[in-house]
Amino acid sequence: MTCDRSAYHCPVDATLDLIGGKYKSLILWHLSDATLRFGELHRLIPQATPKMLTQQLRELERSGLVTRTVYPVVPPKVEYSLTDLGRSIRPILSAMYDWGACYLQSLGIAACCSMMPTAD
Repeated sequence: MTCDRSAYHCPVDATLDLIGGKYKSLILWHLSDATLRFGELHRLIPQATPKMLTQQLRELERSGLVTRTVYPVVPPKVEYSLTDLGRSIRPILSAMYDWGACYLQSLGIAACCSMMPTAD
């Protein structure tokens, strides 16, 4: 993803560009409560291949939503956490979850994903 931020003119387009990747919303959701290592994220989002998860994390990092901390130990230890900007997206993700759950319910489908609601 190469993001030309000067091309943004619509706030909704900007938001969707930042969080619209295949697993970005799940990554942001899980990091909103904790700092996690790659393996922990992969266990929480098992449908993401390691390659796709790495790509999505890199895009979130370039966008300034996620920070990657590398510890100088052997074997290497890497942790991911949200930046202040990343933490500010939580209410949007919660609203999207609530809207989607209502929509699925109207279709008679039970919500079943790793983005279970939590008390804010």
